[in-house]
Amino acid sequence: MHTLLKTVIAGAALFAAASTALAAEGTLTLYTSQPNNDAQQTVDAFMAKNPDVKVTFVRDGTTKIMAKLRAELEAGASPADVLLIADSVTMEGMGADGYLMAYPEADVSAYDAGIQDPDRMWFPTKLITTGIIYNTNAPMTPASWADLLADEAKGQVAMPSPLTSGAALIHTNTMVSNMEQGWGYYETLAENGAQASGGNGGVLKAVAGGEKLYGMVVDFLPIREKAKGAPVVFVFPEEGVSAISEPVAILKDTQNPEAAKAFIDFLISEEGQEMAASQGYMPAHPGVTPPDGFPPLSKIKVMAFDPSAALSSAEADKEKFATIFGQN
Repeated sequence: MHTLLKTVIAGAALFAAASTALAAEGTLTLYTSQPNNDAQQTVDAFMAKNPDVKVTFVRDGTTKIMAKLRAELEAGASPADVLLIADSVTMEGMGADGYLMAYPEADVSAYDAGIQDPDRMWFPTKLITTGIIYNTNAPMTPASWADLLADEAKGQVAMPSPLTSGAALIHTNTMVSNMEQGWGYYETLAENGAQASGGNGGVLKAVAGGEKLYGMVVDFLPIREKAKGAPVVFVFPEEGVSAISEPVAILKDTQNPEAAKAFIDFLISEEGQEMAASQGYMPAHPGVTPPDGFPPLSKIKVMAFDPSAALSSAEADKEKFATIFGQN
């Protein structure tokens, strides 16, 4: 009887999976902050696996795409079925406001619990960490976050501002929560002449061009540019790195929930994660080989981060950072 019961359950699961696959048809609208090329590759790869689904996407920076989406939702309706953006804090806010649909059946068993939502409202698609970049002409080779406070780094550190970058906001919260000095770390950085402005692209440009010798930046930018010959190196600091997971979620009022679930399934599958690696990102799935220039996922120490707590403190964190760096 026990064996029979297991067989029945397994058969039901296979039937449910097959039914979902058969139901993946119609149209799907993706709102995303991915770069255009990445978004197009993502959509094309999904449609190749799901030829009965036609996907269109609307792309803009996270701040602008979220402003558009929230305005539509507050007005009563949005064409968006699926949302794929940079950071989990924004997704936490969408979930807290009742705009997301849970997908408890999604298979995230291979994923680290620290980068996913326990309520299955959003799902990790990549692991984008923030560490240290340095110019190869720099007099010091940094190995830890503490090295950015050294005399050799005085006036030579660039970092993105959490006032304009979601990844920088998560990084700031992570550092304050994990570093023994807390906000004191940033106060010392400011006293040492660190410059905070704009986004990660500006940090890469400043360090690669020699305007600054050190910086805080997301991993894939300097790793990609180093491969092209830029005089930069990315370091995973010994204390650990902060991470964003470029989460994807289904909008509660989607008109095509089965196709939306199929889209989630594809992105978190090994095939979807291999696509992310081919785009030059660290896959969030530990069984997928990272692209050249990245260490194995098992070798990366990710500092603890609580998206819900970060959402609660986001405005206070921005205000504190602005005060320290004179950006009020």
